[in-house]
Amino acid sequence: MPRYVVRYGSTRALGLFSPRGQDRYLRGQRVVARTPRGLEAGDVLCEATEEQASRLSGSPGGQILRELSPDDSNELSHIHTKERGEFEVCLKHVRRLGLKMTLLDVEHLFGGERVVIYYLAEERVDFRELVKALASEFQTRIEMRQVGVRDEAKLLADYGDCGQPVCCNTFLSEMPPVSMKMAKVQKATLDPTKISGRCGRLKCCLRYEYDTYEDLQRDMPPIGSEILTGSGKARVLGHEILAQQLLVQTEDNRRVLINVAEVLTVIHQGSGRRDR
Repeated sequence: MPRYVVRYGSTRALGLFSPRGQDRYLRGQRVVARTPRGLEAGDVLCEATEEQASRLSGSPGGQILRELSPDDSNELSHIHTKERGEFEVCLKHVRRLGLKMTLLDVEHLFGGERVVIYYLAEERVDFRELVKALASEFQTRIEMRQVGVRDEAKLLADYGDCGQPVCCNTFLSEMPPVSMKMAKVQKATLDPTKISGRCGRLKCCLRYEYDTYEDLQRDMPPIGSEILTGSGKARVLGHEILAQQLLVQTEDNRRVLINVAEVLTVIHQGSGRRDR
């Protein structure tokens, strides 16, 4: 029986879902599925391969119940309209109770099993009175979800500097760790305003090609190395990793770019700490 990768919920979660009986689904179909949270609408991304199933084995999954019908679509539109009003009600109670939290979003599940409140807070928030008030207003279970700034972007951001929809809101199932080292290796500008995403943290895309850069750099003599080429000795000053070229200083103090393939041997290994 095939399984499908389905994206669902405000946080665009990905999960591995099984169909009912012999039902089959195509990429892009909107469906109604049973998730660990309840009944939700989702989008079929693809039929899961073994590799995809392995990667999503730890993610919550569920069962696809049916394709989204016209009646379901109307109900979903009604729910989204209702969410806007629920947000205002929630904001009113947050202000009334003087809670130190920033309300981000309100998600009303398709099946009505619960309303999920997403918020930011620097300290622990006692929201028991808020939950009581909201449960009385909405007549359903209230779930409070404290999120970080990256999750805030996942909920609210639209497009990145590249002109494409933000990665966290489209295909990323988890937030990859990103470090300044990744920017340095790829010779990206170190201006924080240019390498930060909508969340204010380092852009996730700095992670995508980092492994390739590291693999290519591994075969290059480190910065500071003394090398021997067909033209004589030289010292490595810098790397052009993708081009597989070295900036070297020759014995007559000229600075030139050479291909890595021109290196006959490494006479002395450098520290590789920095480009000059």
